[in-house]
Amino acid sequence: MADELQILKNRFKELYKRSSTRSTYFYSDFLNAYEQTVLYDEIKYCYTLFGGYEDAERKIACFGNENDFGYPPSPPITIICIEPLSQKFSDDLTHRDFLGSLIGLGIKRETLGDIIIKDNKGYLFCLDSISGFIIDNLIKVKHTSVSCTICESLPENALPQPIEKTVIVASLRLDGIISAVYNISRSKSSALIDGEKVFINGKLTRNNSIPLKENDTISVRGQGRFKFKKISGDTRKGRIRILCHIY
Repeated sequence: MADELQILKNRFKELYKRSSTRSTYFYSDFLNAYEQTVLYDEIKYCYTLFGGYEDAERKIACFGNENDFGYPPSPPITIICIEPLSQKFSDDLTHRDFLGSLIGLGIKRETLGDIIIKDNKGYLFCLDSISGFIIDNLIKVKHTSVSCTICESLPENALPQPIEKTVIVASLRLDGIISAVYNISRSKSSALIDGEKVFINGKLTRNNSIPLKENDTISVRGQGRFKFKKISGDTRKGRIRILCHIY
């Protein structure tokens, strides 16, 4: 694990160095939340994250900036619509089904971003370099024959709508809010944080008592993701009422 971490750090340093010395953009593969945290801890600046849409979980890092280079970046991300040839006879397809079929083709996970499911279709974000291979070779998901086409953008309302939930907490501490949102014990929420399974705005945190701010996005492995939208007011007993969007 230590060797893999050092390799990752070295890769980020190399991309940053190439961008600086050649005055052009360089891009990483898709990064998960942990890898994005390593990047933040190692570089901290001179890069931008892109996932293909707002609030994407998996993102690529773009090294360089428009002020230095004089032109905007063009992240190498393609959207592919994976659609059953016959919806009538199709399986009910899940994220796991789409991802499993892609990995089954020998495609590396780091070339794939998020997969959005809408109306039994999968909208896949992937690196430009792998898009042609996917379109030519992905012909079946689970037991369902599919076709693959490039999309310019996600269709309207493709992203899942969040569920609004109001919770009451004693403070804005991270562990207390996680406990209230997912209806789990305070000790379990603390264990999730201690186990490095909680990310705030894409960055790993190990601090149980860190106070959350409005519009913070919290990802909890094994539980899901939610956004702390706003403080709605206080109760008569002096506790805090907050509104969250759960995804």
